[in-house]
Amino acid sequence: MNRRHCATAAITLVCALALLTSTGQASAAPVPEPSPSSSSAAPADPSQRYSNADLEKVREQIETLYRKAGAATDAYNLAEEQTKKQSGEIVKLAKAIVDGQARIASLKDRAGAQAREQYRNGGLPPGAQLALSNDPKLFLDGINKVRQSQQASKSLLTELNQTQQDLETYTQDASANWEKLEANRVKQAKAKKKINAQIKAAEKLESRLEKKERDRLRQLEQDAANRAQTAWLSSGAVKDVSGEASEAGAAAVAFATAQIGKPYVWGAEGPGSYDCSGLTSQAWLAAKRPIPRTSQEQWRLLPRIDIQDMRPGDLIIYHADASHVGMYVGDGAIVHSPRPGRNVTLAGAGSMKILGVVRPDK
Repeated sequence: MNRRHCATAAITLVCALALLTSTGQASAAPVPEPSPSSSSAAPADPSQRYSNADLEKVREQIETLYRKAGAATDAYNLAEEQTKKQSGEIVKLAKAIVDGQARIASLKDRAGAQAREQYRNGGLPPGAQLALSNDPKLFLDGINKVRQSQQASKSLLTELNQTQQDLETYTQDASANWEKLEANRVKQAKAKKKINAQIKAAEKLESRLEKKERDRLRQLEQDAANRAQTAWLSSGAVKDVSGEASEAGAAAVAFATAQIGKPYVWGAEGPGSYDCSGLTSQAWLAAKRPIPRTSQEQWRLLPRIDIQDMRPGDLIIYHADASHVGMYVGDGAIVHSPRPGRNVTLAGAGSMKILGVVRPDK
């Protein structure tokens, strides 16, 4: 009897363990399962759960998630910049509408005063009454006053009509800008949701690793960056790069490098934290050269130059979607704000896929 109970309990325990194991594997789907210790890529320390090959897959997944978060951050920043612009336009238009309404009220008062004056004079303006005088001098003066009165009335009517038209235009523009403002707010909300989802997914992947594995993952990140930088330098891409920074470029570099050690925060423009384009845009603002806020707009709007011609202060745009940017500081290096969980730092300019180079002060 006891054996039967023990067997039943054992079966129940095995089933429960199997269920728990199955559930754990399902929630950890993005992370590869640890490789067998016999694998050629397995670490020397058998206590480590993940081989370098496993961690390399995790690194690639995390990098992809942060890349997507970076692109969404650019979309958020652009929508935020447009929202600020639209809000400013709406404020200006609102003031113009108020001023226009006050102007119309003033013009109507003047028109009313003229009408009341004519009514008191039997429907004739003062100049017309004088024109009926038998005195030739008064008659000529009366003609001039009639003309002046007519001109004044015509000018008043023209000004009133123009002010009314302007007011209608201001109102239409305000409505259009309000619609754009709301559309940009929707874009911001969607981008924010996507950013948070991508960052949360990346953090979840990394949180499943033990501290030693996270340290190894960090080393794999550095190794990958070093390989890319070495290959870039070996290609001769910067063999003849020797340009000196302009005065503004030197000021931008000084500002950017002074931020080293501050954390990446998406959407941040300092002073305590930055995202990638927040750092570069603020650096050039400090150099008294305002530039677009986002890396994509920096790539789209700023003058492009060849890598061979770049100099410190120039901006290197990365990835096919222009979702990352760093500032060239010379000697094949950039200063940049990498991603969530990292700080502003120096890195190899060729450690990521280069799209091109732009110069804010060209």
